[in-house]
Amino acid sequence: MTEHDQDRGPGATPPPAGSDLGRRVRFRRRRLGLSLAEAAARAAASPGYLRHVEEEPAQPGAAFLLRLADALETTVAELVGGTAEFPPGLAGAAARPEVLVLDAADCWAHLATHGVGRLAVTVDDAPAIFPVNYTVTDRRIAFRTAPESGPAAAAGHRAALEADHLDDAFGEGWSVLVVGPARAVTDAAEAHRLTTAAPSGPWVGPHPLWIVLDPERVTGRRIRAAGMPLSTSS
Repeated sequence: MTEHDQDRGPGATPPPAGSDLGRRVRFRRRRLGLSLAEAAARAAASPGYLRHVEEEPAQPGAAFLLRLADALETTVAELVGGTAEFPPGLAGAAARPEVLVLDAADCWAHLATHGVGRLAVTVDDAPAIFPVNYTVTDRRIAFRTAPESGPAAAAGHRAALEADHLDDAFGEGWSVLVVGPARAVTDAAEAHRLTTAAPSGPWVGPHPLWIVLDPERVTGRRIRAAGMPLSTSS
């Protein structure tokens, strides 16, 4: 049980959200580090009703959605999925953006333990980019793919993986680039360790081949709206 769900009672396990709205609300609340009670207070609502929105197929009114979006520092369109099919960054830049250089520790903190990044490789003498869901292990990037797929072309060559995040509500974002040689994992024990440690399976599968990217260079930048606090969550 996390600190965000203590109001459910000892030993309680939160059920999965019952709607896309509920999942987005819960994700955003946790990204901000807010408990259910704290988010409810910000939105001038009861914790019980906010829990209902997160866990049941609720249909809250427009006034509540506006308060909730403001409480979670985002937009109603983001909460209801109105921007899900659009690329991030449509809202434009902040009024006074600052560009910060991330050190290695900050880069790995942003990469965290896993996520989705873009792998840059050369396929048939032409540059190509593929989305892969990666895992960070011992400050190496690992991902699964099919042996004959585009991402598998990285094995035996230098490759690059880029991961980023944009927050349209604040006009902020970060980007981290990892560059280095990639290799196919042929040792069964190493492949088993990677599979066991992976937080989740590949989005598209089955993908039996592990590729490991050993970083030679890790760089990152962050765009921050002037006056906003530093955080690895946005």
